[in-house]
Amino acid sequence: MTEQQTVIVTGAGTGIGRATALRFARAGFSVIANGRRLPPLETTLALSSGMPGRVIPVTGGAGTEATAAALVARAVAEGGFCCLVNNAGVGWSYGVDHPGTMAALADTTPDQWHEVLRINLDSVYLLCREALRHFREQGGGSIVNVSSAGGTRGMDDAHTYATAKAGVINLTRSLARAYGREGIRSNVIAPGFVATDMVTPVLESDLNPFADEELRFQASPLGRPGRPEEIADAIYYMGVEATYCNGAVLVIDGGSTA
Repeated sequence: MTEQQTVIVTGAGTGIGRATALRFARAGFSVIANGRRLPPLETTLALSSGMPGRVIPVTGGAGTEATAAALVARAVAEGGFCCLVNNAGVGWSYGVDHPGTMAALADTTPDQWHEVLRINLDSVYLLCREALRHFREQGGGSIVNVSSAGGTRGMDDAHTYATAKAGVINLTRSLARAYGREGIRSNVIAPGFVATDMVTPVLESDLNPFADEELRFQASPLGRPGRPEEIADAIYYMGVEATYCNGAVLVIDGGSTA
């Protein structure tokens, strides 16, 4: 890069978010790394040591106006704010500590429904809204929203999760149509089964499809879960290099939904 550029990455303390923050730091970006807890963000910061860019931890829970405003303000103050990566969300590991949040609709309470939507969908709305104000003023920017392969089809359970992730996809497509004319690109990355803390409860249970020699190829034609770094590379590509991609949905699931 010839000048400083800044990106916001939410959920940057673990998994795909951490890998994405490090991917941008390796490319020389200043990374506003957001998460609920400081210790995981400090680990991300430590892992970025020696990279051309830098990681700047900013704590705050996803899905609140205060966090969205604080993150964009920090990115603008850093200078060169050009890209927003909405990665924060909850999934299977959250369902272990909050039973019912990854259940089928009949077993989901209104409070559980609203909480998952707040974290997985409202957070995207709030941060996109804040970032758009700045991107429109400067005449361009890039948004990458992380959905899920589960947002592209129906699911047997996790109905709130599937609904939120589908909402992320259509919100992003709508942003692409509305704001592309102002030089603002909006795209989606939809990962499949990726080996992160979020799916540890599945990988460590009898339900792990990759533990069986036959089932693993039914779960994914590649026979393995994805790696966070593989998703991070795609996020970086879509956010920075894919300059004619706008409104695209890139499913990265090893062929599971092919």
